[in-house]
Amino acid sequence: MHVITSESVTEGHPDKLCDQISDAILDDLLRQDPDSRVAVECLTTRGLIVVAGEVTTKGFCDIQKVARTKLKEIGYTDPAFGIDYEDAGILVSIQEQSPDIAQGVNENNAHEQGAGDQGMMFGFACDETPELMPLSIVLAHQLARKLAEVRKKGIIPYLGPDGKSQVTVAYENEIPQYLTAVVIGAQHKDDISEELLRKEITHEVIMPICKKYMREDTKIFINATGKFVKGGPEADTGLTGRKIIVDTYGSIGRHGGGAFSGKDPSKVDRSGAYMARYVAKNIVKSGIAKKCEVQLSYVIGVAEPTSVYVNCYNTNKIPEEKIVSLIRKHFKLTPKGMIASLDLKKPVYQKTAAYGHFGREEFSWEKTDKAELLREDAGL
Repeated sequence: MHVITSESVTEGHPDKLCDQISDAILDDLLRQDPDSRVAVECLTTRGLIVVAGEVTTKGFCDIQKVARTKLKEIGYTDPAFGIDYEDAGILVSIQEQSPDIAQGVNENNAHEQGAGDQGMMFGFACDETPELMPLSIVLAHQLARKLAEVRKKGIIPYLGPDGKSQVTVAYENEIPQYLTAVVIGAQHKDDISEELLRKEITHEVIMPICKKYMREDTKIFINATGKFVKGGPEADTGLTGRKIIVDTYGSIGRHGGGAFSGKDPSKVDRSGAYMARYVAKNIVKSGIAKKCEVQLSYVIGVAEPTSVYVNCYNTNKIPEEKIVSLIRKHFKLTPKGMIASLDLKKPVYQKTAAYGHFGREEFSWEKTDKAELLREDAGL
């Protein structure tokens, strides 16, 4: 037996607040100009949001309005939380994309669109859940989303916007069996007893999501310090791109290090990771392997990937070298090809910025339209 742990955070977590503002800005610009080049970072601390980055676009974004709208949507409406949508200070410093980068990325008659940066990206899929995702990250996201839901619907009205979840899954023979631990951190108002909070979170959040996998000896930790009144930007400085494992596969598989939010799809940190997930998911859906990790790598200004690597953890039915050949044959791995295949110039990114970028059927990189073709070509 072995155990694996994954965590998630609510949309009111300070890092996730920054991700959502960055992607809300990106979406606003893509609606006006699908060819916008955007690299926007956000920082938040008590009473303050700072937005900085590089943007080249034909559109215009009212960043003050976008940031305040997002604060309101999340639930930062009370100054008692340390930041609120009406009174937050918002500083903006935006400049154009460097021409040194643009000359390698822009397409012309003699040059196909190149990668916006160097780096490596990983995609992962496995057959242990219907989403073809690891169970631990699926449950962690569901808990975090449920924590926000019971707050917004007034089911547990004394909760604040900030919160975290964590689950530990026990495996036998690589198959998830049960949870050894469930962890919830939930911001709350000062006059609420921790005993009541733990009772209501167990009943309204944990059991609806995790009951199937709970045992009598499953440990439950809710606000383990005994108090979580100060939260959000008041308690912790937030930054765009600091929850890269929450955003991906919850510590299962590897990560290339590149964050997603605030980046347009010419940045292969984002589009390459989405394509790698698309490839890995189709490999697993096809039945070629029960588990698949795909690595792509790029160099700035060059269209074709510098490498394609596959690891199927000894679950593959055909050699991994053959799988790499199938990937190169059936998937377009240049920046232009990835953007076209996954329709990445649409303003869909704000939705990705909380509760994970993968395992959600609403996104184009989750489709499995290549699975049957791969199965046939693999001779299965």
